[in-house]
Amino acid sequence: MALASDRRIIMSVKLTPEVITAAIEGFQAQTQRIDEQIRELRAMLNGRQPTAAAAPQTTKRSTMSAAGRKRIAEAQRKRWAALKGASEPAMTQPPKRRRRLSAAGRAAIVAALKKRWAEKRASSRTPDRGTRFTRKLMAKKAA
Repeated sequence: MALASDRRIIMSVKLTPEVITAAIEGFQAQTQRIDEQIRELRAMLNGRQPTAAAAPQTTKRSTMSAAGRKRIAEAQRKRWAALKGASEPAMTQPPKRRRRLSAAGRAAIVAALKKRWAEKRASSRTPDRGTRFTRKLMAKKAA
């Protein structure tokens, strides 16, 4: 019954942006509380006592200046250049030429296929391998 009464209370309150913002903040606080409890339980599973160390670190990450990033990138480029220069260049082989089928070769393949198909058609027309209908007909004539 608590849910029904909660719904009536929510329905009677006009949802203004301020109310929605307050609700969001309340739900976020609840999720933080639940996350903390989950962390404590996981710490207990691992055999440790729940301490303040289990709490998340909320320190601000330090940022690097553009000049510092530039120095690091230049040093990395220098290291890569030294590595690439130390190894001798690999022997590059020219790409293999693609083999092409000549017109005569194609004609020979087509002729061989036509011959094979003709033989297959001829072998399937033999009287011993007829369709079901012709087999029935031949069985009736034999009887």
